[in-house]
Amino acid sequence: MTEPVTEPVTREAPGYAGATMMTQRWCDVAFLHWAVDPAVVAPLLPPGVRPDVHGGVTWVGLVPFRMVGAGVLRGPSVPWLGTFAETNVRCYTVDERGVRGIVFRSLDATRLAVVAGARAAFGLPYRWASMGISGEAGERTYVTRRPHPSRVGVRIGAPRVAGELPPGSSSAGSVSLEDFLTARWGLHERHARRDWYVPNVHEPWPLHDAEVLDLDDTLLAAAGFPDLASRPPDHVMWSPGVSVRFGFPRRR
Repeated sequence: MTEPVTEPVTREAPGYAGATMMTQRWCDVAFLHWAVDPAVVAPLLPPGVRPDVHGGVTWVGLVPFRMVGAGVLRGPSVPWLGTFAETNVRCYTVDERGVRGIVFRSLDATRLAVVAGARAAFGLPYRWASMGISGEAGERTYVTRRPHPSRVGVRIGAPRVAGELPPGSSSAGSVSLEDFLTARWGLHERHARRDWYVPNVHEPWPLHDAEVLDLDDTLLAAAGFPDLASRPPDHVMWSPGVSVRFGFPRRR
């Protein structure tokens, strides 16, 4: 049987003409990434997907940001519930069809109703947490803390925002790491004994180089990566954000 060809990395969103499940905006996004042996990540993924690889390694991300204006279908933002802080730990994956995506190892959010709804409807590993995002003069501070008894805190001492990165090269055989990590057009998930893919589209990310000034994290360890936070991330970016449209889940 012929192995399916992995789809190319495309900085521009692929065409998606299906129905819209929800819209939202991701704002003030910090991308912290560590290079990891694919053999370490593979056992933590759902059936039917494998680690995606760039530069001979796969990547694990710690991504805090602000969700703004989330709305159902193409409707307006849901008051109060549609805007909140979130932090996720993610892996980069390819499914048996060759479709690239993301697997979330954990997602923390400040809206308990959102957490409960996402867990029930999609099986996503959401947890409730208290969070804060602040900053000025080109610096950002993100704080996430889960409640007792699963008390886990992360403090990302504000990535210092530098100049905007130029668009990456995603031609055949030449894919920038920035595009590999951010040009992801869906998530892989297993829920109710079925394998799902949830598509999304958005404009290309405006990305800025950044540096971590302080990091005190246990979210990575709780997500199955106990040693990562003991060393600095291998790649750091920041973005003011993008507007996102999600399609309905479809079976893989």
